[in-house]
Amino acid sequence: MKNIPEVKLGIVAVSRDCFPMSLSESRRIKVCQEYKKAYGDIYECPTVVENENDMLKALDEVNTAGCNALVVYLGNFGPESSETLLAKKFDGPVMFVAAAEEPCGDALIDNRGDAYCGMLNASYNLALRNIKAYIPEYPVGTPDECAKMISEFVPVARAILGLKELKIISFGPRPQDFLACNAPIRQLYNMGIEIEENSELDLFESFNAHAGDERISAVVADMEAELGKGNKMAGILPRLAQYELTLLDWAEAHKGSRKYVVFANKCWPAFQTQFGFVPCYVNSRLTKIGIPVACEVDIYGAVSEYIGVCVSQKPVTLLDINNTVPADIYNDDIAGKFPYTQKDTFMGFHCGNTASCLVKEPEMKFQRIMKRNLEPDSEPNISRGTLEGDIVDGNITFFRFQSTADAQLKGYIAEGEVLPVATRSFGSIGIFAINEMGRFYRHVLVQKNYPHHGAVAFGHYGKALHSVMTYLGMTDIGFNQPKGMLYPTENPFAD
Repeated sequence: MKNIPEVKLGIVAVSRDCFPMSLSESRRIKVCQEYKKAYGDIYECPTVVENENDMLKALDEVNTAGCNALVVYLGNFGPESSETLLAKKFDGPVMFVAAAEEPCGDALIDNRGDAYCGMLNASYNLALRNIKAYIPEYPVGTPDECAKMISEFVPVARAILGLKELKIISFGPRPQDFLACNAPIRQLYNMGIEIEENSELDLFESFNAHAGDERISAVVADMEAELGKGNKMAGILPRLAQYELTLLDWAEAHKGSRKYVVFANKCWPAFQTQFGFVPCYVNSRLTKIGIPVACEVDIYGAVSEYIGVCVSQKPVTLLDINNTVPADIYNDDIAGKFPYTQKDTFMGFHCGNTASCLVKEPEMKFQRIMKRNLEPDSEPNISRGTLEGDIVDGNITFFRFQSTADAQLKGYIAEGEVLPVATRSFGSIGIFAINEMGRFYRHVLVQKNYPHHGAVAFGHYGKALHSVMTYLGMTDIGFNQPKGMLYPTENPFAD
């Protein structure tokens, strides 16, 4: 995937001066051996940190090695001031993990490291200094267990690094009556994100300036190859190619000091009459390569999609939590075949923004709702440009990062699946199943005033996404609670 950072891990062992430094060093060596064997490369800092001078030396070594994410490894109790200062001074995401005691029989008298205790002091000092750090669910382990924990830190670090270098480019304003996509931008800055807000006129001017661009034919050829037999409306491709080049050139010219870019763009109602198409297919193509384009100027939807790309390293999509599954479809194709009630299911839909690799038999079509309003008595023209088809079945994670009206950052995560059931509908659409979705819908999505857009990652990534949200300081993280676990607002007497 383009447009996301590459994580270069470093590990620094720390040692309390009243414990053997050799214990921490030898344990670090074993952790690195296990990590390299199972997961990939990691820079092993030669300096073991026992005091502040060691900390400065180790910091210089990991920086010189080009590390942008750091593991602080408590091979024994650890020096709480020096190890937390290392986290403070390192310019990147930091993880703390600790060594479990090794089998050693009677030798435990001399080879006990007490890192189990040291992790408590480390966490307390991190809080005192107001330092963010990733700490696994159970942060004490053997070398192979620590290696696995470090591997789970990588997607979290990738997301944090990406946000620090991210710019959201928006073209708006939002369509009328789409206040649901309106949210304060303060939390974007708190996450380290920059935002550039533009007018539709800016975009239209730039689009017109790309008329006759010599690169259009090559982009059209690429679109034709991607669509294959689904290329049902070839006549619109040159205008879509012109628009794609407009966005890519704008991103390159406007990223400024940032490395990564996402878009949150207005896409109706005046878009069709002025540009002469709907932009959905172009949105899908950019998202496919790692540049999410959120519909309807949904800036937090764009952030959510980008975090999903960083965590999964795969294309994601943004869908409306759209409609219930009709009883006939449920009874004929779901009941008795899958372990879900009708209230566990819903249809996720958008006009045609989902990457072709995530859609079964994708076809270039037209936006039916817009055609109904804009050109009801003619063949599709300005309503052309959607990429349509049923979304591929398999595991998904439905999630969102959101700022409340009073600028509080919150989020939700729900793992589930797209069922291999035909939707009999239009757009980029799928039948989603999430355990206890009915209760989650009422007591998270409705109760906490979430908008209708949700990001979809293709796979189960709840653990990493929850860790990203926690790292960012969220305390309100909703999830689909199992039956018997009541939400705070849930009526215990309800059926």
